[in-house]
Amino acid sequence: MKGAVKSELLRELPSVDAVLRMPALEALAHDHGTAPITAAARAVLARLREAVASGLLDQPGLHLALDGLDGEVEQHLRRALAHSLRPVINATGVILHTNLGRAPLAEAALAHIHETAGRFSNLEFDLESGVRGKRDVHVDRLFRSLLNDCSTARVATAASAVPPEPALSERSEPKGRSAAEPSNSVSTIVVNNNAAAVLLALNTLAEGGEVIVSRGELVEIGGSFRIPDIMAKSGATLREVGTTNRTRVADYESAITDRTRLLLRVHRSNFEITGFTEQASTAELVTLARDRALPLMEDLGSGALVDLQNFGISGEPSVLDSLRAGVAIVTYSGDKLMGGPQAGLISGRADLVARMRANSLFRALRVDKLTYAALEATLLAYVKRDHDAIPTLKMMRLTPEKIGRRAESLADLARSLNAELKSQSKLNIDIIDGESVIGGGAAPSTVLPTRLLALSCEGLSADELSARLRASDPPVIARVEQGQVLLDLRTVFPDQDRLVAAALNGIAS
Repeated sequence: MKGAVKSELLRELPSVDAVLRMPALEALAHDHGTAPITAAARAVLARLREAVASGLLDQPGLHLALDGLDGEVEQHLRRALAHSLRPVINATGVILHTNLGRAPLAEAALAHIHETAGRFSNLEFDLESGVRGKRDVHVDRLFRSLLNDCSTARVATAASAVPPEPALSERSEPKGRSAAEPSNSVSTIVVNNNAAAVLLALNTLAEGGEVIVSRGELVEIGGSFRIPDIMAKSGATLREVGTTNRTRVADYESAITDRTRLLLRVHRSNFEITGFTEQASTAELVTLARDRALPLMEDLGSGALVDLQNFGISGEPSVLDSLRAGVAIVTYSGDKLMGGPQAGLISGRADLVARMRANSLFRALRVDKLTYAALEATLLAYVKRDHDAIPTLKMMRLTPEKIGRRAESLADLARSLNAELKSQSKLNIDIIDGESVIGGGAAPSTVLPTRLLALSCEGLSADELSARLRASDPPVIARVEQGQVLLDLRTVFPDQDRLVAAALNGIAS
């Protein structure tokens, strides 16, 4: 296309003001305001201008585009004003899917967020005294109820030889500690995620000193969270001991010097080391820490509050297990095995936790009222032992038989809808055995038996079929294995079954 022709076509493009005077867009401006309509009009005109300049639009094409200009501006506006963060249907069978938001919240948590976040609340206000309060009191009382009764005896044993401040540290104990709060009681504080919990604990307990950790526990998890990097940011020095596959308690003992501030154990949450291996037991490390008057800290990562063996999951330690064994400080996540909101929890000896609360980093890392509301409601379910109220735990408990019955019903519904349409596109649905996983870096070797919907569609590859499911409303996220699209209803809420059937129906039609 010659330059003169392009110039002529560009002159045919209307001004932004002319576009805004179109009747359909004037009505939209009344509903959404002038600024977003103006931005949408400019974006669409810029796209047409670029298409003409690059020779992609001739005169007939430009006239066709201009005839539908108001509709194109409206479409652009709706896309611009739509939420980017959207609900999706997780049919992958990965219960704690990091990319899909990890643990879905309990209904009670959603209700508590609604009632406290939509109005003013007593987040930091003591209703009895009428003065400023502390935000963590709303959940600390519940953590005490869940953790103190079972752990105080063991924590007291481990703490008996460990002073409130590590003997070799030069820092003095912070002011403001309550005399009524013994060092052997368990306290909990909340920060924004487990990485923040580890950072705060290390900075508080070991800044300027050394932290001893096994080489086999120098993990990296999603988002490039690496223990050595967090250690460096905390101001503590990493002291590696043992080897990748074998670390004995003697390795820790021989590494202790007058600069040692802390012994650290890190749970390998997203991988396992098997074969010729050896690892110092928690009991051995507790004894060593007690004998050397050092705190022992454990980064559990996922942090279950119940015995997961009741859910068919073995080898995943709980917070109670660590505290009962005598670990001084435990860090863990709120939105993994606990089934609550994203948060980092620090539980352990009250005197050590009090020092972390007094650290200026705590304010920088603290959480807001939404997190406290969701966390309080989640913990209340644990206190009431209403575990089925927590979606993550309920999904773990589902049996293959129950999932299979739902899969059969959904398949029948999808087939009937397909038959009603008399579609020429044949959607094949089979029910097969399969496995669900926990995800979120928790229990990496655990699989839960399940029943799967295996899909195929004539004329579509597995990847194309999966893409069409993602394009449905709401998007259905499946997994593709060995040329098949697989749907696992373990992670699909029962009231979403009809939405999945409708998505399958849309593909067939």
